[in-house]
Amino acid sequence: MSKKQQTPPTKKRETTQKPKDTKGSLLRLLRYVGSFRWRLVILSIAAIIGTAFTILSPKILGLAVTELFQGVSGEGINFFLVLQILLVLGGLYLLSGYFSYVQEYVMVGIAQKVTRVMRQEINEKLARLPLHFFDTRTRGDLLSRAMNDLEKVSSTLQQSLTQLITSLITMIGVTIMMLTISPLLTLITMFILPLSLLITKYVVARSQNYFVKQQHILGILNGHVEEMYTGHQVVKTFGREEQSIDRFKKINTVLYDSTWRAQFISGLIVPFLSFVGNLVYVSVCVIGAIFVAGGRMAIGDIQAFIMYVRLFSQPIQKVASITNVVQSTVACAERIFEILDEPEEKAESNVLPYQTRTKGNITFENVSFSYQKDQPLLQDINLQVGQGQKVAIVG
Repeated sequence: MSKKQQTPPTKKRETTQKPKDTKGSLLRLLRYVGSFRWRLVILSIAAIIGTAFTILSPKILGLAVTELFQGVSGEGINFFLVLQILLVLGGLYLLSGYFSYVQEYVMVGIAQKVTRVMRQEINEKLARLPLHFFDTRTRGDLLSRAMNDLEKVSSTLQQSLTQLITSLITMIGVTIMMLTISPLLTLITMFILPLSLLITKYVVARSQNYFVKQQHILGILNGHVEEMYTGHQVVKTFGREEQSIDRFKKINTVLYDSTWRAQFISGLIVPFLSFVGNLVYVSVCVIGAIFVAGGRMAIGDIQAFIMYVRLFSQPIQKVASITNVVQSTVACAERIFEILDEPEEKAESNVLPYQTRTKGNITFENVSFSYQKDQPLLQDINLQVGQGQKVAIVG
């Protein structure tokens, strides 16, 4: 039977499209990742070691700056000591780069294995779903969920999860190092954290709906394109080219609007956080300069602390910059889980209860049929099938 085309999306209809369970979908996706716990352990160890080397670098560089400053204002510069410090610093950077490579290598393996498992589950699930599931959805939308949405999940796991882990470890390690230099300046720097969380929460709450809407409309658009290409001859025969083009333009306009709004609103996080970070950075520089002038801090310590402020704000901005990617990925995961949670078709026996041959004619009088009550497919069908005839309703 031919599939009933979906009504072209309108502004009023699509603005009601909201995420069903964003938090639940995210936790469910993380459970897939958690099944590879040994790889995650290796990833976490590599992240801790690599981040530790990065965090130690400003402190060691501060020793070199202090030695140079004291040498200029005192008896002379100990270039041998400065060279030793720089060699140690170079070694730390090399080790940090190596462990970053290990992180990426392990994370690629995790992402691809998770994708393989989810792809296999989707394939097996589609084979167990009843016929009415496929009749009420376009093939393009199903392909979009099984391919586009799944690929989005894979790329985000591969690119963003490592950044999230590294950012968390960096913030903890940098906080410890800043406390060893100046608790007061550390307290000023911590002012950036609650403001960043409030800004991120506010923006995410307003942009998530648009990311869900974006993926929903993308599935509708893929379904329309797939139907028009596979049924090109039928479209040409009945002169439906103009209607097809008009429907494409309407769907494409809604997709453009939702994508633009989602990217614009989520993109506001980075400039807001940069403004807050710069305020804290200027405050630390001014107060630190006063401490150095009063002899309360060495110039190398304030130089190291300023680098730590940048290191502390970078993970926050990095997490904020990938927030839009994570939101889009959660929307994709939600669409995938909708398929996996669909009720399956119950297995029925093909053996007739009575092994007797039946004879006679079959008559259909005013028969109606539909998969969904509000979308009738056959209405008031009258049909007579004589004995020995083979009749099929094809569409």
